[in-house]
Amino acid sequence: MILKDLLNLVKTQLRDLTTVQNPDFRLEQAEYNKDEGVWDIVVSYLVENTNKRMNSISVLTSEFQYLRMYKRLKINDNQEILGFYIYDNKE
Repeated sequence: MILKDLLNLVKTQLRDLTTVQNPDFRLEQAEYNKDEGVWDIVVSYLVENTNKRMNSISVLTSEFQYLRMYKRLKINDNQEILGFYIYDNKE
C-alpha cells in the first residue's frame, strides 16, 4: 500500500467525524510493521471549535474557528482499520 492509499482510506473512514466543509486531512506519520503486516499511522483533520470561551476576555484574544485533531490508526494489509486511538501531538 502506498501512502496516498492510506490517506484516501482514512478520508473515507473518518469524514463523518467532522462537520467542516473541507476537513483538510493530513497524513502526519506512517510506519509499517512487517512482522504484523500493519501500518501504524497518525492523521490530522479539522473540526469546529465548539468549546469557545464565553467571557469578556475572550473577545480580546483570538480564538480559532477550527481545531486540528490528531488520531492514531492501525491498518492491516487488507485495508481494514484495526484500531483507532487518541493521539497527543504534544509529546
